[in-house]
Amino acid sequence: MQPDTTDSMQIDRYIDPMGYLQDGERLDDLQRDGLKLIQNPDWFCFGMDAVLLTAFAEVREGDRCIDLCTGNGVIPILLSGRTTGRHFDGLELMEDVAGMAMRSVRYNDIADRVSIHTGDVKDAASIYGSAVCEVVTCNPPYLEKNGGLLPSDDHKAAARHELYCTLHDVVSSARDLLVPGGRFYMVHRPFRLAGIMHEMVDIGLSPKRLRMVHAHEGEPPNMILIEGVRDGGGGLVCEKPLVIYKNDGEYTEEVKVLYD
Repeated sequence: MQPDTTDSMQIDRYIDPMGYLQDGERLDDLQRDGLKLIQNPDWFCFGMDAVLLTAFAEVREGDRCIDLCTGNGVIPILLSGRTTGRHFDGLELMEDVAGMAMRSVRYNDIADRVSIHTGDVKDAASIYGSAVCEVVTCNPPYLEKNGGLLPSDDHKAAARHELYCTLHDVVSSARDLLVPGGRFYMVHRPFRLAGIMHEMVDIGLSPKRLRMVHAHEGEPPNMILIEGVRDGGGGLVCEKPLVIYKNDGEYTEEVKVLYD
């Protein structure tokens, strides 16, 4: 789960009438089926990358979906509101962050469809079992362990840098969790694309869809969305670029519909 360094949703904030919030936390409106999300801005807040990933992921009726590096749980919670999947699991290493996500699930009264677990991505197949789901999603740390200055806060450092899991760990665990033909969806940075493709092909996740995301038309991409299929064979579709902002600074029409 990434810190709010891209562009978070335009959200309204709500007072917590039921006492779910702890010190420093806030309750935000996800603008989807009345869903709310507890966030701690001192740790991280979700950004546009998480929203785009939930729109890119194809979750079909009856699918089980497991979200790795789930952070505050925004991806499984959003997917529970926008898809007809059967169940959505989120796996988070940090116990306090996982606890915050669990409180969001209870607040929204969606525990029958969304579950949050504390655990290491590398142990995902031991926690859930092998070949147990049709979809895996992940918004992983974008930077390698030594890829720049580490934030002083442990939560932000873990969200940005591969301190506790690597790209290989994420891709390998995703492959183990998926049934044959199951789909893996990830958002990442373009400068890691060569390594992402190598890891996916090497581990048995065939890249099937790739979409570049641009802040403005004519600028280089700053995000990528990629789909891989377990044992899926060849054939990669490069979709048309997604542009976030128009020249006047407003969201493009394609992005606006994500908040309808």
